[in-house]
Amino acid sequence: MAIHQWRRLLPSRFHPNRFISSSTTSHRRRVVVTGLGMVTPLGCGVGTTWRRLVDGECGIRALTMKDLKLDGFDAETQSHVFDLLTSKVAAFVPSGTNPDQFNELLWSKEHRSISRFIGYALCAADEALRDANWAPVEQDEKERTGVSIGGGIGSMSDIVDAAQLICEKRLRRLSPFFVPRILINMASGHVSMKYGFQGPNHAAVTACATGAHSIGDAARMILFGDADVMVAGGTEASIDALSVAGFCRLKALSTKYNSSPCEASRPFDVGRDGFVIGEGSGVMVLEEFEHAKERGAKIYAELCGYGMSGDAYHITQPHNDGRGAIMAMKSALKQSGLHSNKVDYVNAHATSTPLGDAIEGAAMKATFGEHAKSGTLAFSSTKGAIGHLLGAAGAVEAIFTVLSIQHGIAPLTLNLSQPDLVFSDAFMPLTASKQMTITTAMSNSFGFGGTNTSLLFTKVP
Repeated sequence: MAIHQWRRLLPSRFHPNRFISSSTTSHRRRVVVTGLGMVTPLGCGVGTTWRRLVDGECGIRALTMKDLKLDGFDAETQSHVFDLLTSKVAAFVPSGTNPDQFNELLWSKEHRSISRFIGYALCAADEALRDANWAPVEQDEKERTGVSIGGGIGSMSDIVDAAQLICEKRLRRLSPFFVPRILINMASGHVSMKYGFQGPNHAAVTACATGAHSIGDAARMILFGDADVMVAGGTEASIDALSVAGFCRLKALSTKYNSSPCEASRPFDVGRDGFVIGEGSGVMVLEEFEHAKERGAKIYAELCGYGMSGDAYHITQPHNDGRGAIMAMKSALKQSGLHSNKVDYVNAHATSTPLGDAIEGAAMKATFGEHAKSGTLAFSSTKGAIGHLLGAAGAVEAIFTVLSIQHGIAPLTLNLSQPDLVFSDAFMPLTASKQMTITTAMSNSFGFGGTNTSLLFTKVP
């Protein structure tokens, strides 16, 4: 439901423009982005990831037996499982002790209750909070700061290990931290506990739309006055035997490019044959505009539109006419009060699946009309560089969208050599990063179960 619709349903004393900020000054509340943090297959940190993205580098590599996290099984079983997997490429977060690598010892390995997806969230949140220069010490500030970090799957490898203990009748060896390690909301929980944030503690779980929903939900919490600051995003670490096998059985993963991993994720290209599973986390600090201004915070952009819809059609396939994607994009535009021709760049969801990419392309054409056909709308999918980060995808790509506004660069679509037939003339995805003025940009995210969301960001003068 768009903002203007639910405003009419609320008593006047509950209207968002009647909310009172922590400074007790009545005003219409707005939501801005003041901090960014990410852990991706291109590296650990916003600077490293963004530089490598616009330079056209790729974070996808070949899958190995060691990557499957089957240490408890004998070598023969591991080899058998590996041989049966039809997809053998993945997008891993680089680990190590260098500044641009994820340090497992620092964020997860030494903490028995923290699995990898939680560690990624902690790392990304730490960067975002430092970037926002937000480290509240006063009790009322902590109570007005919340966390909204979701995940799509959680720690599947921990579930596999626990199931093996049951099969081997070694249940006494099960870790008392098993449940806290697999619960999706523990990413938000650990971030909240680390910094003492006592505002809303929330975790969306909407498959591949999770990261975007977590950010949109957090924005509404600020809009409704539940918080002044929200740490929001998505996280995922599901490159393991069971997850890969499950997606292989679903025939969702790329299988044609096992010998050339960097070419496997090819959004919008006619040679695409499925997505490349990836991992990582994206977290942004959202803040009420006046609150951010009052403390002199750096403002990247304003989140001015959050559209949602449901296909009500199929568990994995979008409707052929793209109605769900169209509804989400139009809802975000309507909420913002902006015309579609004001959008300069769209970061598409396009995962490199044959059906999904074509339908999203048609949905964008239907949504933006002549603006799309005129060639003035720039759009791309960044999944060619990082694969599909599942529950983290929407958050990471929302950050890319915000960075496109800040730097005036629309990032390229990697591996796009022959565009899908849905594109023609000036309606064409970017094949090279483009320097341009970007005032308003959209990020799309769609998930299994027919869940769709679009986030719309605009530059703050």
